[in-house]
Amino acid sequence: MLIARKFYISGMVQGVGYRFFTQRAAARHQVLGYVRNLKDGRVEAFVQGQPETVEAFKHDLTAGPTYSKVEHIEEIVIEPNEFYTSFRIEK
Repeated sequence: MLIARKFYISGMVQGVGYRFFTQRAAARHQVLGYVRNLKDGRVEAFVQGQPETVEAFKHDLTAGPTYSKVEHIEEIVIEPNEFYTSFRIEK
């Protein structure tokens, strides 16, 4: 069963390699979707996969890379879709 989530991550998450960290975490957990910076300083990530892999991915998002400081993650439940065949960094 596939599930999908959208995460909005706030804190010190831009300019610290957070998107690249997220892309590596997605590869490790074999989930699909995207990550991108938002103009308001947050990072947005859409992910879909098996429930246990999405949860493990979320755990990595909470930790973040070395120089980041994650203060809050908002999680939104959404419907999975067939659009994503990989995980990518979007502009």
